[in-house]
Amino acid sequence: MKNPQALCYNKFRLRTGDFLCAKVRNIFAFLSNFAHKIKEPLMIKALFFDIDGTLVSFKTHEIPVSTIEALTAAKAKGIHIFISTGRPRVIINNLSALQERNLIDGYITMNGAYCFVEDTVIYKSPIPTAEVDALTAFCHERNIPCILVGEHDICVNQPGEVVEEIFHRQLKVDPIEAKPYTDSHADKAFFQLTPFINAEEEAIILPAVPHCEMGRWHPAFVDVTAKGNTKQNGIDQIIRHFGIKLEETMAFGDGGNDISMLRHTGIGVAMGNANDDVKAASNYTTTSVDEDGIANALKYFGIVGNPS
Repeated sequence: MKNPQALCYNKFRLRTGDFLCAKVRNIFAFLSNFAHKIKEPLMIKALFFDIDGTLVSFKTHEIPVSTIEALTAAKAKGIHIFISTGRPRVIINNLSALQERNLIDGYITMNGAYCFVEDTVIYKSPIPTAEVDALTAFCHERNIPCILVGEHDICVNQPGEVVEEIFHRQLKVDPIEAKPYTDSHADKAFFQLTPFINAEEEAIILPAVPHCEMGRWHPAFVDVTAKGNTKQNGIDQIIRHFGIKLEETMAFGDGGNDISMLRHTGIGVAMGNANDDVKAASNYTTTSVDEDGIANALKYFGIVGNPS
């Protein structure tokens, strides 16, 4: 008669062996599948770029030659190129190197509140009038500068040296027309407000504008749009228009208002000059805008050229 203990041991060994073999097979299958996937070229069909600090250097106020060359190569492969910026159309004045080469297929402006392709507006969403009134009143009472952006124009209430310093001297925007404060904005749609408030002041005004989004990419001011209007939403509008899948997209950014799109797209790339929270939200961090960051990332992912 067979030893019962030996039988139990043998059954346990067989079952354990089968279990381990199955586990090993699964591990090898996973590794094989992973290796296969990383050899496959990325099927990226759309690239989205922030402007300031991403496409355009804060130091030179120009687009690096390496970026122009990389985007030209990407465009030649049939990849769509889109702008995704907090700037309204009226102050996009630093993309001529790309525009002259017909490299841009569409624009997400005002942090997703206003999107257009050539002369066709595919999405626009203004701030509720009551909240325009509330925010501009808040700024007026405290003598804080506030930029108001309509569909085709821009102005500033309570202009000050800080507006001149940041928008004119640093961002190279033409002087913004000053207009006196008014307590009613019912006669016109405003798509973005830019109050020059710090984070503490932002927390104070936030309850008065419950249907608004706040997007900060500069410590001196915050961009305000209607709730739901972010660069993430802008990307959804663009890819719907062009019939592109989300997993076929890649976005590049450096500021806090870029975080939503870096998390949303198939691949999010943070510039080397980005803050840590932006880098944490991305899949990959490239070199800075002044160190050929865009070209290096596109080469790294095999979108253009060869990795260096």
